[in-house]
Amino acid sequence: MIRRLAAAAVVLAALGLVAGVARAVTSSSSEKKATKATKITIWVGFLPSTHELKVLKGLIAEYDKKTPGVEVDVVGGIRDAKIIAAIRSGNPPDVVSSFASSNVGTFCSTGAWIDLGPLMKQSHISPSIFPKASQYYTQYNGVRCALPMLADDFGLYYNSDLFKKAGITRPPHTFSELTADAKKLTTKNADGSLKVVGYDPASAFYDDQPPKITFYAPLFGAKYTDAQGHSILAKEPGWARYFRWQKGLIDYYGWDKLQRFQSGLGQEFSASNAFETGQLAMMVDGEWRVAFIQNEHPNLSYATAPMPVDDAHPELYGAGYINGTIIGIPKGVKHKDEAWALVKYLATNTHFLAQFSNGIRNVPSTIASSKSPEIKRDKHFSTFLKIFANKHSATTPITAVGAGYQDLIQSFAVKWQAGDVKDLVGGLKNLDKQIDDQLAQAKKGGKP
Repeated sequence: MIRRLAAAAVVLAALGLVAGVARAVTSSSSEKKATKATKITIWVGFLPSTHELKVLKGLIAEYDKKTPGVEVDVVGGIRDAKIIAAIRSGNPPDVVSSFASSNVGTFCSTGAWIDLGPLMKQSHISPSIFPKASQYYTQYNGVRCALPMLADDFGLYYNSDLFKKAGITRPPHTFSELTADAKKLTTKNADGSLKVVGYDPASAFYDDQPPKITFYAPLFGAKYTDAQGHSILAKEPGWARYFRWQKGLIDYYGWDKLQRFQSGLGQEFSASNAFETGQLAMMVDGEWRVAFIQNEHPNLSYATAPMPVDDAHPELYGAGYINGTIIGIPKGVKHKDEAWALVKYLATNTHFLAQFSNGIRNVPSTIASSKSPEIKRDKHFSTFLKIFANKHSATTPITAVGAGYQDLIQSFAVKWQAGDVKDLVGGLKNLDKQIDDQLAQAKKGGKP
């Protein structure tokens, strides 16, 4: 499950298992004695005592039984900063994973995570077993230093009872329809404050890491860079259309009123989530919310659908933003063979991926596992399997600055929606310059 932090934070994790074969030695008296099992460690981002970590440990225990020559120690609550520090110290864990696929550019370009290409070739594993988006965000400039291990995509959650009460018969397919529905679904208290919000488009509200702005780019057909890698947000009409749609709906609510409404809501990853409590009629969220609702509010009447798209691009309906957990081997690892066996199992074993998907309700990340009969399917979760398979679904550019450029876009979005940016096109041109300067500076950076 992908956890989101504040926009400036980077959520990181490490997931891994190592397989080894117990070897026997024969004494001079022909008695056989098993050698000591190889102990390996994986670092993951799931916090201690969480359901996700419990599920992973259970599956790792299953793996241990299959490979008695290896003992796997699972350590949760690990962030990328700690992984980098361990690599620098020369004492890294055997396998690491991260929730932030946007950091692949940094990991691959600096050599912090080793190139898995030769190991894949040796094991006869083709990147084609993964969907194209996942193939893309696990490499940088031809170096594949990571593999996907489950994935996330984002769709629309909507309250069926509130839809019925408002006379809305189907989910919106375009952003103009979303705006109209959001206004119908919004109710106010006697003092004029917001009671139920139809849809909250604010960039810094819930799910803002990776920045929420990235969720919308595929829906507006908006590209980030040109063929030379230069930022083109000001030139791409989809970005201006997105920002104007966002500001228009926020202005309908009133920026101050929306801020007060948000301040009174429960935390995103809690049973007090605003959608789960009926305070939001619609919400963009990842597939994991299905499991949260089942565990926290099983009687909630709701449905899922693809996010609506730009009115100018109806052909994009059904697509969405894709991201995912990545897994790799840090440089300086002491048990490389066991580490690779572990990574290979976690990233490519259909049984493991199907069971892990069932346990935490993330999208399975190989083509085979997404079609596995072991996958538990229901009408809510199936929406996200379809989004993941849609040819128009996309992810964000992988760069040497990791998510740094996304943070710049997020910062601009927050100022824009609050009314602090008066010239949208001029602001986007300045944003392009900031991003290009950031990318140029990254080329001068050193290795961890």
